[in-house]
Amino acid sequence: MIAIKNGQELAAMRQACKITAAARALAGEMVRPGVSTKAIDKAVREFILGQGAKPSFLHYNGFPASTCISVNNVVIHGIPDGYLLQDGDIVSVDVGAYYKGFHGDCAATFPCGTVSAEAERLIQVTKQSFFEGIRFARKGHRVSDISHAIQTYVESNGFSVVRSFVGHGVGAQLHEEPEVPNFGSPGRGPRLLPGMTLAIEPMVNAGVYDVRVLQDGWTTVTSDGKLSAHYENTVLITDGEPEILTVAEESRL
Repeated sequence: MIAIKNGQELAAMRQACKITAAARALAGEMVRPGVSTKAIDKAVREFILGQGAKPSFLHYNGFPASTCISVNNVVIHGIPDGYLLQDGDIVSVDVGAYYKGFHGDCAATFPCGTVSAEAERLIQVTKQSFFEGIRFARKGHRVSDISHAIQTYVESNGFSVVRSFVGHGVGAQLHEEPEVPNFGSPGRGPRLLPGMTLAIEPMVNAGVYDVRVLQDGWTTVTSDGKLSAHYENTVLITDGEPEILTVAEESRL
């Protein structure tokens, strides 16, 4: 069943999402050569806790960190460790915060130092594909209208969308119905209604869309070793324009 949030629930969720967005911004500010992914994770965890919230990802299904930090050919679910970021890396940070009974969820890919033109284009196409998708995140459309718009834009730019992982509803649970794929034919899936909250998250590969999960059971990489980028926001369906909830008023609130 797809949860429809009421006004009181949305007020709490907006706060959770602001904290989440500020945590993402903090992580992005830390992406520079010589910084470890573990240091970014620690800073994000401390920030979220300092806001009176909890990191949504920490211990979620056994995940060992507060953020997913995925570098270069890692698509999603990268586990922060002692790796020192290098000039030219692209760094995807996925973060969630749980506050007053609700989750926020967002992600972005940040360039580390000076990156290649192709890497920069991948980052920008991935981000823009999200905005192409939410043009259809409106009352009366169907979930796959969002999916189709994302896929069409990504593929028109010569990249591919990951098929093995998809977006999702988000709210009292980190993962709720419905699934929100980044591919597919339009006019399918549940019809969108005001009060639905969706984590829309294109995962875009420079090469083929196939991925594989490493032995740790989390780290997901491109099957061909090429770069991948990720962009995500929590979005509210309204009676009019969609509302992006994961927008921070200031990067550190």
